[in-house]
Amino acid sequence: MTISIIVPVYHEEALINDAINRLLCAETEEAVEIIVVDGGEEAATLKAMTVKGVKGLASRKGRGTQMNKGAAAASGNILLFLHIDTKLPSGGLRRISSVMKNDNYAGGAFDLEIADRGYALRIIEKAASIRSRITRIPYGDQAIFLRRDYFLRMGGYRDLPVMEDMDLMRRIKRNGGKICLLDERVKTSSRRWRREGIIACTLRNWTMVLLHLLGVRPERLARWYP
Repeated sequence: MTISIIVPVYHEEALINDAINRLLCAETEEAVEIIVVDGGEEAATLKAMTVKGVKGLASRKGRGTQMNKGAAAASGNILLFLHIDTKLPSGGLRRISSVMKNDNYAGGAFDLEIADRGYALRIIEKAASIRSRITRIPYGDQAIFLRRDYFLRMGGYRDLPVMEDMDLMRRIKRNGGKICLLDERVKTSSRRWRREGIIACTLRNWTMVLLHLLGVRPERLARWYP
């Protein structure tokens, strides 16, 4: 089993080397490849990488487009789509390997922790955990992983400006694919909540999800997303 870790980036020069070094130090018995897909016009994040042994690809901007390009270049039979500001838990890669030995699962995701002590963000974490377990639809910041052949059969991510992760998970659910939701938590940065304001960001996100479920096209929803 080989795990291909696909990291879509856009102007993440300050974070890229630390993020890659963490992945290279992660404990696992499986072979791992790391693919960084840069959606920046001048591929500035790729130019800032100093770590060797990482595959770097330039792409048109768009997280779904970037992740599809990484998946097309991947050699692993397991694809892990990891946001640059999301950290895997200790033993996370081993946990993925363990889950994927069960052929009943198309893939999985982790529980969510936000790297901030704010009480409001603890409530958001809990809400995200409850939501993903009720709906069986994890979001991208929960480090989604999938069997590569299944991902390709599903047509990968659609070329959407927003909601590409939710769209794929809903298609998998309709197709009868089983997603394993792990109790271990990834830790994602609070930078977006802090930059936009916790209440404003949360209400915006929840409203976009609701409107998406009601059939509003992602192209219209993208106007709300900075």
